[in-house]
Amino acid sequence: MASDVREQLRLRLEGLEAAGIDWLPKTSGPPEGFEFAAASPELVPVEEPRREANSQEGRQITLNVLRERVSRCERCPELAVSRTQTVFGVGPIGAEILFIGEAPGADEDRQGEPFVGAAGQMLNRIITGCGLRREEIYICNILRCRPPGNRPPQPTEEQNCREYLDETIDLVGPKIIVCWGATAAQNLLRSTVGITKMRGSMYSYRDLPVICTFHPASLLEGRSPQNKKYVWEDMQMMLKSLGKPIPVKNA
Repeated sequence: MASDVREQLRLRLEGLEAAGIDWLPKTSGPPEGFEFAAASPELVPVEEPRREANSQEGRQITLNVLRERVSRCERCPELAVSRTQTVFGVGPIGAEILFIGEAPGADEDRQGEPFVGAAGQMLNRIITGCGLRREEIYICNILRCRPPGNRPPQPTEEQNCREYLDETIDLVGPKIIVCWGATAAQNLLRSTVGITKMRGSMYSYRDLPVICTFHPASLLEGRSPQNKKYVWEDMQMMLKSLGKPIPVKNA
C-alpha cells in the first residue's frame, strides 16, 4: 500500500543520510535493494465498531451529552444566576442502586458533586455500613442547581428538572431507587405523604422498586439521630430486595 512504500523510502533515505550521502543521481528505477509492496487487488474499507445506543458505552455517551445540556440549562432563572455550577450526578452506568436526594447545598454547589458536605459524610457511613462502596452507586438530586439559601425546591423548579431526572434513571438503569428525605420521595412519587409514613414500605416508579427513608442530614447530631435505626431497617429492605448479604451490626 502507499503508506508502506513511503515508510520504506523514508527509512532508506535516513540510512543513506546517516552514511554521509546527501544526494542521489537521477535514475529510472528504485534504488538497489528497495522493494515496492505488492498492491492489494481490492481495498476493503474497515468500519469503525458500532456503538449500540443501548449498550453501556452508548448510554454513557448519551448521559455525557445530557450532562452538558444540563450545565447550560436556564429554565429556572433564579437558580441559573445564583449557582456556581450545576450538580448533575455521579456514579457508574448500570449501577444497581440509584440514590436521589433533594437539591445541592453550598458544598455541592462549590464542588459539583452531590452529597459531599456533612450529610454526605453521614451517607458515606450508611453506605459502608451496608457493605457497599460509594463508587458503585449512582447518586443525584431532584434539582441540578442549588436553591438560594438552601431553601426547599419550588414546584416549578422540580418540574423543570424532572426531565433530567427521568432521563438519568433510564440511562443508568438501576435495579432499585432510594429516595432520601421527604422532598425526593414526594417529588418522585407525586405524593404529599410525610416521610415518616412513607418509609418502611416499597413503592414503584417506572417499573422499578423504590424505598423512601430519612435524609442523612436529619440524622446528624442536634437533629434526629434516633432515626438511624429506621434508616438501617430501610437499608436492610434494600439489600434483601437485591439479594445482597446484610452485614451484622456491632452492638
